[in-house]
Amino acid sequence: VQLQASGGGAVQAGGSLRLSCAASGRTFSFRYVTWFRQAPGKDREFVGSLKWSGGNTYYADSVKGRFTISRNNAKDTMYLQMNALRSEDTAVYYCAASPSVILSNIQSQSAYTYWGQGTQVTVSS
Repeated sequence: VQLQASGGGAVQAGGSLRLSCAASGRTFSFRYVTWFRQAPGKDREFVGSLKWSGGNTYYADSVKGRFTISRNNAKDTMYLQMNALRSEDTAVYYCAASPSVILSNIQSQSAYTYWGQGTQVTVSS
């Protein structure tokens, strides 16, 4: 399994970016695919998650209403549409996938088996 995150960049506050997470390999085994982020000097934190089969989405309170997760089934690609970006959204964003994580544990990094390489998002105020 490989996850490839892309789409990061620099944007001004209030702007938008769309990140992509392209999956390959045994993607049929995924239960949840999730975005995490890590800001400089901070711990990695949960951003949002997609139930791979079914499409349910879940978000951190800090991004709810601004970020939207979607999926292109034909391409096995998950997207993170980020609107109304704030300086505090500046971070490296990672996608991760797990064949076994349960809903109550989707925010836990240790539950994920597969990780993408990360993509930098910088929001300037």
